[in-house]
Amino acid sequence: MSFASVFKRVRGRLIVSCQPVPGGPFDRPEVVADYVRATTDGGAAGFRIEGAANIRAARQATDRPLIGLIKRPFGDNPAWITGTTDDVAATIEAGADIVAIDATIGTRPAQVGDLFAAAHALNRPVLADISTLKEAQAAAESSADAVATTLSLDCVDGAGRPCPDLTLVRDAAAALSIPVLAEGNVRTPADALAVQKTGAWAVVVGSAITRPEFVTSWFAEALAGASQSHQAHPPQTGRP
Repeated sequence: MSFASVFKRVRGRLIVSCQPVPGGPFDRPEVVADYVRATTDGGAAGFRIEGAANIRAARQATDRPLIGLIKRPFGDNPAWITGTTDDVAATIEAGADIVAIDATIGTRPAQVGDLFAAAHALNRPVLADISTLKEAQAAAESSADAVATTLSLDCVDGAGRPCPDLTLVRDAAAALSIPVLAEGNVRTPADALAVQKTGAWAVVVGSAITRPEFVTSWFAEALAGASQSHQAHPPQTGRP
């Protein structure tokens, strides 16, 4: 299967990031596999999976495209996503169809070009996780097969709520000839449609689907904030 054909399978579709909260009650490979099965039933076209054990479990649960990655710290180095050639090999050995690699600008355990080359040598395409247009362009020039806005997480809407980085998706899609996947703060179907309309090749959704701890906190915090506002400004009853 060619690199292009792998991405063609998810074009215009939903990719679900099945990454439980580390150490949480769902952080087990068998649960990740169940997430894959459940979201397949809901229409997911592909999956983003972290960790070799989880990738193996997901591979047994689906034949749809898997974006694989390994997250682990390297001292103070911020590049945690598939940071070494060993990590690249481990994701592929576990069954990943695509390797996600941190391509942000900065120091790292291995050079981005070397990581990309390691994936290509094992006949797998690279999805470069970026946070800026400059990083997206640099990744494309270094032979990335696609980019994802995974690491652009600072955008907020008019009410101060986290939201997808529509500008980055639009600018990257216009500037690059490779697929641009939208990822990060896609919390609602409206968010997914918005990033698709800006030019996203596919849309990746994680926490809103597979991290109930996070989703519960969104509702709980909204209600708590409304309750505090209500107590500070109680409704007026009766006549003055």
